[in-house]
Amino acid sequence: MTTEPAGRARPRARPGSRPLPPLDYLLAFEATALEQGFVGAARRLNVSQTAISRKVRLLEQHFGLAFFRRGARSIELTEHGRDFLARIRPALDTIRDVADDTVHIGRNLPVVLAATNSVATLWLAPRLHHFRQDNPHLRIMLVSSDSDDECLAESVNLAILRGTGHWPGFVAQMLFGEAVFPVCSPAFLAAHPECARPEALPRVPLIEVVSAHTEWMDWRFWLRRNGVTRVELDRATLFNTYALAIHAAVDGVGVALGWAHLVDPMLASGRLVRPLGDRQVQTSDGYFLLTPEDRLQSVACQEVADWLRLSSQRPAPVA
Repeated sequence: MTTEPAGRARPRARPGSRPLPPLDYLLAFEATALEQGFVGAARRLNVSQTAISRKVRLLEQHFGLAFFRRGARSIELTEHGRDFLARIRPALDTIRDVADDTVHIGRNLPVVLAATNSVATLWLAPRLHHFRQDNPHLRIMLVSSDSDDECLAESVNLAILRGTGHWPGFVAQMLFGEAVFPVCSPAFLAAHPECARPEALPRVPLIEVVSAHTEWMDWRFWLRRNGVTRVELDRATLFNTYALAIHAAVDGVGVALGWAHLVDPMLASGRLVRPLGDRQVQTSDGYFLLTPEDRLQSVACQEVADWLRLSSQRPAPVA
């Protein structure tokens, strides 16, 4: 025999009570009553007149009562309809108020967005100002990490990672592809004009990123894809993050590998140039927006995801 916990009353069902009708039936009835017709109700709820008429008819069948008296060109509430409208309107208004309050609570919670250090620093950060202008009602908490485990933690709502598009348990949408090319400062290119030839690159100061992600492209891979097989990188300056490497290139330390979209703002401003022009290595990988498959996304998360997809198609802000 089971007993109820102390202090908790079990809700009692009314004897002979029927299941509640669907909410959309009630909304169709309310709109028809307020607009005094199916045409106005259809316009108010942005659905077809046929759908409104059908929902009202099903509501009447549910209770076995006629709520409207239908004429050739008019419709009016019956006594049962007037009584029903007066009693359900406060309840519907309460539901609307609760829904608005709940949406407001959801919007005020920060959306946790995780991304690799390079994407967070070079792609997201320059866009956050525009995000605030476009979405003053939303907040983002940005998590920057090159650890996939951290970026895909349960506390994270959205993540941007590089890969092939296959992450078990996540829906992946490509934001942009992967195109890689050498970049350096204009002053460095003026001092080392030989940078315009791939075979000369191993003989000039290069900037390399040391990363635990061995699948990420490095100078040796890029040069081999461009026909340079004898690669000595003794003169390379090493950094542990990509953002530092790119800022070093801006400062004239050497030539770095630039990922399209990540370095576009600095190319647009002239702080970086492409010494080999349009020559690049394009891979089948890309940067993907990941959302968990088994987790409901709030309205705020959906808005941030939509903004990220739109932002990936817009021109880069000038850095």
